[in-house]
Amino acid sequence: MAGADADDDALLVLTAVLLTPARFPSVLGDDYVAACGALALEPYEEGYGLVLGQDGGGARWTVVVEDVSLVAVAIAAWDCGMEYDLSPDERSVVCALPGWPLALAVAAPGVPAPHDPRTDGVGPAPLTPPDTESWGPAQRRLGADEIAERWAVWREQIDDAEFVRVDGESSESGESGGAGEAGADGEAGAGHAPGGPGAAEAPAASGDGDSATDGGAEPGAAASGQHPGVRRALSEALAYTNTPPPPGRIRSVFASADARILRVDGPGWSMVARTDDIALILLDEEPGEVLPVGRGPALPGLLEALDALAPHPA
Repeated sequence: MAGADADDDALLVLTAVLLTPARFPSVLGDDYVAACGALALEPYEEGYGLVLGQDGGGARWTVVVEDVSLVAVAIAAWDCGMEYDLSPDERSVVCALPGWPLALAVAAPGVPAPHDPRTDGVGPAPLTPPDTESWGPAQRRLGADEIAERWAVWREQIDDAEFVRVDGESSESGESGGAGEAGADGEAGAGHAPGGPGAAEAPAASGDGDSATDGGAEPGAAASGQHPGVRRALSEALAYTNTPPPPGRIRSVFASADARILRVDGPGWSMVARTDDIALILLDEEPGEVLPVGRGPALPGLLEALDALAPHPA
């Protein structure tokens, strides 16, 4: 780890992300165990830090370190617009993996443009970010991350009057908290998920680096029925409250003094929700679509139960 005057073996640090049960790049998997598996790491409870940078020849590298606290301090400083020289001790280095799992818009000065290192077939293949022109589990999770980062932007695009009631009737305009019951809901107009097919362009989100796509809120026409994928996602999320899922499948971050933003994933689906509001669901079988679920009488209890299962780091 070094500055811009480093030799070819030193890493010119560009950014870093955490890989812990509470916070990890969703592109790597639905939960912490899967994310560690994608990097051939043991899912230790303490987690890891991932330091992304270039060597002196411009090659991309992801260095895995055990010093999670140091990486967390660096991320917090950068998020506040402060400079921080992230230089983990070599004794904390677990391994160096070729490539980056995330797309970065920055590059180290004074070295060749970022490129994958030559491995000559030895060791793991270089890590690569997902293709934003296609849709699949990685893009679905990235889209959900983007919505979680910009909850207010997405929420203001959704008209509560368009939610479908359990009886199939739309709530009337001006009625607050409209619509559906968790587990048996219809959904409101389907918007385009960020980064997926049909996504509108918007400025890139800032954050801890796990959201590598652009996107914008673009609600469509109100749906007329109850999507089976939404029902499946809600049913599986409810099952988590009886049989807790692997660590990281449910994540919770601060939203306000009285609310949290939840990120919940499952096979083929992702949920973003605010505990005092509605839920938004993305499905593998609905490329680029965002399916809102009305608050109703059952959703608040489900969100509260899911939040209780999520780690709440200090």
